[in-house]
Amino acid sequence: MKNTLSAAQRLRLVVAASAAGTTFEWYDFFLAVPLASLIAKLFFAGLDEATAYLFALGSFAAGFAFRPLGAILFGRMGDRLGRKSTFLVTISLMGGATFAIGLLPTMASAGMLAPTLFVLLRIAQGLALGGEWGGAAIYIAEHAPHDRRGYLTSWMGPAAAFGLGLALVVTLAVRTLTGEPAFAAWGWRVPFLLSGVLFILSVWIRLKLHESPLFTQLLQTGSRSAAPLREAFGQWSGIRVALVALLSMMIAQGAVWFTTFLYTQSFLERVLKVPPSIASALMLGLVTLSVPLYLFFGWLSDRIGRKPVMLGGILLATFGIFPVFEALRPAANPALAAAVATQAVVVRADPADCHPQFDPVASKQASTPCDTARALLAKRGIPYTRAALPAGAPVVIHIGAQAVAVAALDATLNTAGYPLTADPSAIHLWRVFLLLSVLVVAATALYGPQAACLVELFPTRIRYTALSLPYHIGTGWVGGMLPAAAYALTVASGDSFFGLWYPVLFCALAAIVMALFLPETRHRQIHLI
Repeated sequence: MKNTLSAAQRLRLVVAASAAGTTFEWYDFFLAVPLASLIAKLFFAGLDEATAYLFALGSFAAGFAFRPLGAILFGRMGDRLGRKSTFLVTISLMGGATFAIGLLPTMASAGMLAPTLFVLLRIAQGLALGGEWGGAAIYIAEHAPHDRRGYLTSWMGPAAAFGLGLALVVTLAVRTLTGEPAFAAWGWRVPFLLSGVLFILSVWIRLKLHESPLFTQLLQTGSRSAAPLREAFGQWSGIRVALVALLSMMIAQGAVWFTTFLYTQSFLERVLKVPPSIASALMLGLVTLSVPLYLFFGWLSDRIGRKPVMLGGILLATFGIFPVFEALRPAANPALAAAVATQAVVVRADPADCHPQFDPVASKQASTPCDTARALLAKRGIPYTRAALPAGAPVVIHIGAQAVAVAALDATLNTAGYPLTADPSAIHLWRVFLLLSVLVVAATALYGPQAACLVELFPTRIRYTALSLPYHIGTGWVGGMLPAAAYALTVASGDSFFGLWYPVLFCALAAIVMALFLPETRHRQIHLI
């Protein structure tokens, strides 16, 4: 950064460089999302399809589970050694782990070593991400003018969106260029290996930055915290602020954002049987729509306050998730919706013969007829209810008024009108897009002002540590576990929409805590040590 640059130019460079590095880190982390079904086959082969897919989602969740530990490690580093040096370390760890995934052997060639290494590298990514977001958000905020802090920090939203969008675009492009057989054989490695180029570019960009002026002030005055973690969370006053941030903004952020941009794609592909290329195109459109909305809501929070904007987004999600997803079925797969309405499926069996569909250790030696029927229904995305029969009674499946044996279930579902896949020509694309846009508005209204509000809650000397931990517990644990938890609840219950209770209940709790306990922070000065 040269001294000849104007203040406005320096500020634009700070925002651009911070957001660009964050984009590349999110690209690295989100690559597992569009590849979840393929990862299940490559690294968790030998399990039934539903369990393998849950393990793939679980490996995604593993990275999120370790984000709070990364927040502690790198938060302390950021408060002791500086913002710039810390997010150079995090981006190096992320880039190296992602590149290494592209070199991994599969389970077919390396056995259990393959999924073990894959999960370990996902954990390394989670640790890196635990220090990245807070550092970039703080770096922007500590450069931003008071009356533009919400808008400038809201660029963290587009950074995440660009990262997810880049992952979708690169994956789709490589898939199209190589063809599905070659992509499944070796082409899936290409998006991971490309992260090496992004890593070099990210480091080059961030090396051009200087340290945050507020951290420089801490150094000059000798005011750095000697023990940021203890100072942030060693007394009730600090713990209380962190808990309010966690239970208002952060659990809602994890629930709303990950429902909108991650679980939605899984729901479209696994439950509604929308072709992956169409689902990816829809998600890319939603990501594109989100970019101006993040900035708008960040700007709006500078005018009317952080709290009303974020609370509006949480309430929209709380009351909108179920109606949106229920309306998706007839919009995305009209044939499936018609079959569900006229040919309801009921599994009648002795409850003792119906075991959990998620078998983490693959210990079941043989499936019962009830298990076989439910696994098939889960694989085809068909909702069903269960009814108990006396002990020892044979399983009977009712499809509408017709009773069928388990052996004839698959063929009978076909004749009853249950489609194997959604007909692309019958998908109401614009209706699907508009429905999901409601969730995009909710997610961006919450996310846009969020970084500014978090920065304004905590003092400079412990800001990196105090901000990062609640952020990554909320997004890492609540959000990261969402795809696997929601899918597992759906498979276990037989209800296509049952998994949605996971985000809705978190949103409801967050709305109450935010309304009652979160202070408005728009007018706070953050330049105090």
